[in-house]
Amino acid sequence: MQRVVIVTGGGRGIGAATALLLASRGYRVCVNYRKDHGAANSVVADIVAKGGSAMAFQANASIESEVEAMFSAVNQELGQVTHLVNNAGVLFTQSRLADIDYERFNKVMAANIGSCFLCCKAFINQLDGPGAIVNVSSAASRIGAPFEYIDYAASKGAMDSLTKGLSLELAEQGIRVNGVRPGFIHTDMHADGGEPNRVERLAPNIPLKRGGTPLEVAESIAWLLSDEASYVTGTFIDIAGGR
Repeated sequence: MQRVVIVTGGGRGIGAATALLLASRGYRVCVNYRKDHGAANSVVADIVAKGGSAMAFQANASIESEVEAMFSAVNQELGQVTHLVNNAGVLFTQSRLADIDYERFNKVMAANIGSCFLCCKAFINQLDGPGAIVNVSSAASRIGAPFEYIDYAASKGAMDSLTKGLSLELAEQGIRVNGVRPGFIHTDMHADGGEPNRVERLAPNIPLKRGGTPLEVAESIAWLLSDEASYVTGTFIDIAGGR
């Protein structure tokens, strides 16, 4: 079976590392992006230069019409989508809940859990065989991210619930749904939150005494998508150095 995967938010960080790794393992890859055309096309160029098959597609994964257009384009250019990595998401400046306005809360929920919902729905409706989904959650869903990102943590908690429920809905169809929960990974997202060196600050409190890399997360995603994890569904891998 030809494996075709969409990686949302695939232009940077964990998404880019995942797209590159999956391409190296024979997947045809759609690198989804919302704004950064250059970064997404750089990932695609890297894949193609190494003999892989890939395309970039601009779509806001929290807008249903754009998600549907993306799946249609990928089906036409790469083949039926058999695997999905829901990695798109946003993070805003560190803040206490009392200082977070409802507009920000809604933006976080739409970008993080809304995009996951829409992409899962589109994936299921176009697939006529077995497949696999990995949702990129966060350690924040377990620890709550107090004084920093309670809204982000809440969106990832919702993603965990969707992952578990959907895994049960789709099990008899041969579609596996799992999640990874990264924490303290060296990505640009910390700069989005206003503290580029957050991982370095927290490293002494992490049992492994260091931050993780996007590739370390990508390796877990790739395993969950693979046939090596054929008896694994509704499961989460925590990638947070022991926290």
